[in-house]
Formats: sequence, structure tokens, C-alpha cells
Amino acid sequence: MDTLVSAGWLSQHYQDSDLVILDATVMIERTDDGGMRTVNGRENFNKGHIPGARFADLMGELVDSDSPLHYAVPEPGEFAAAMERLGVGDNSRVVIYDANGSAWAARVWWMLRWIGFDNAALLDGGLQAWTDAGQSLSTESVAVVKGSLTVNLRPELIVASDEVHAAIGDDSVTIIDSLPAAHYRGEFSMYERPGHIPGASNVSVMSLTNDDGHFKTVDELATLFDGDYEGRAITYCGGGIAASANAFTMIRLGYKDVAVYTASLQEWAADPARPMETE
Repeated sequence: MDTLVSAGWLSQHYQDSDLVILDATVMIERTDDGGMRTVNGRENFNKGHIPGARFADLMGELVDSDSPLHYAVPEPGEFAAAMERLGVGDNSRVVIYDANGSAWAARVWWMLRWIGFDNAALLDGGLQAWTDAGQSLSTESVAVVKGSLTVNLRPELIVASDEVHAAIGDDSVTIIDSLPAAHYRGEFSMYERPGHIPGASNVSVMSLTNDDGHFKTVDELATLFDGDYEGRAITYCGGGIAASANAFTMIRLGYKDVAVYTASLQEWAADPARPMETE
């Protein structure tokens, strides 16, 4: 199974006994004051999901609820246990999707990779691709058989702020900001301070997909990233979601040593000891 599968492929395999389908949707809504907020996607899931899918809760059991940060990564064993409760085991194949852009799905994909599970894919185009292909949705829940998942941790896939800080000015490390270009330049800010981590390049998560939500071709995506395929690369955003989509894409392109700074600007920009720049 490739790391990116089509709705057509999934329509032929969604009933396979070893296939676990996960809906990782988090909804984004506008607030009355013109801002934005995230809303748990479970209600959206309950209204209709790909038949057989289970809900992977990125605002619940898949995060460290004791952390003050949004979407904080749980301990590896806790994440693995949550995956087991969703039916994921060592011999499973996993397809992950969401309803808005695939970055949420990519975050689950990246955490699975982090604990050593590689047989996972994103659904290209997400839920919209499934319905656009004429496939039906379901409101039924499925009986889940608990999986048994071995943790073979790759700690280098998720980094803390100290490693990011040490990478500033290090030509052997590429730092990639995954937020919109205007945010990168400091024209507006969703966090404590405007701008970006010094030396970071900008590859907005929105540049990864076409208007229909499907990922661009590999050749098109390759033009977005300018770095050493063998060297260290660190992606970040606001809370490690968009950064996971960039990391997923870089792995597909053949980059060998990619990490996500999952705490990202929600942590970095709030710490005056961490430098930022605008342009």
C-alpha cells in the first residue's frame, strides 16, 4: 500500500479485514469577532463517515490532555494504546482521512510513524474525494476488535524547542515554516509574536494541494522544497498540524531525515528567549 491512496482504491478495499479506516477530522469555524476556532470533529463524523471508519480524536484521546498546549503529543505508549482501541495492530493497514485538507490526517500518520508503524496512508482528497467518487457515507458505528501494537519509537521524528533553537544558523539543518506566507512575513499573527523562526523558509500547507483537496503531483511538490534530501529538516507551524502535512509530503518525496516541532509557534512565540523575525 502506498502512503497516499485514492478513493477508487479505498472503494475496492474498505471492507478488507486487515484495513482500519480512521477519520481524523477537526472542524475549523469562524467566530463572531472574525477569528477562528477549532471544534471537535466527532459530531461531523456521526453525521456521516466512510463505512467502517473509526473516529481518531485529535482533541481527545490522541493528545496529552494535561499539557497547556493544543494538540500536545501524548506519551508513545498512550498513543499506541489509543490506536489499539481503534483496532490498529502490528498487522493492520491504516488509511486516514479528514474533511478539510488532510493536515489533521497527516498528524495521525506522523505519530504512527513516530512509534514505528509504517503501513499507513492518507486518502488523497479526504472525505470530499470519497463522496465526489459517488461513494456513500454511513452513520453506523462498527464493532472494534482491539489491536496489539508494538512500539518501536523513532524519537528523532518529533523535536523540542532546544533542538530547533540549536538549528538556527546551522547550514546542515533546514527549518520550514508551514503557515501562510503572510503569517510567515509577520503581516498578521495567530500567536504571541508575529513572524517566523530565524532562517526558516516558507512552504505553506495550502500550497500542497489543488483546489479540490487532492495533493499536487510529486513533480509539482518537489519544486516547493529546497533542501538536502539526506540532511536534517524540521517543520513547524502553530500546533504541529500543518507541519505534519509538510513532513508527510517530504517523506513521499524521498527526504530521509525529517522531524516535526509539534509544539511549534504556540510554544515558541510565547517564550521571549526564542528569537523570531519578520520580513
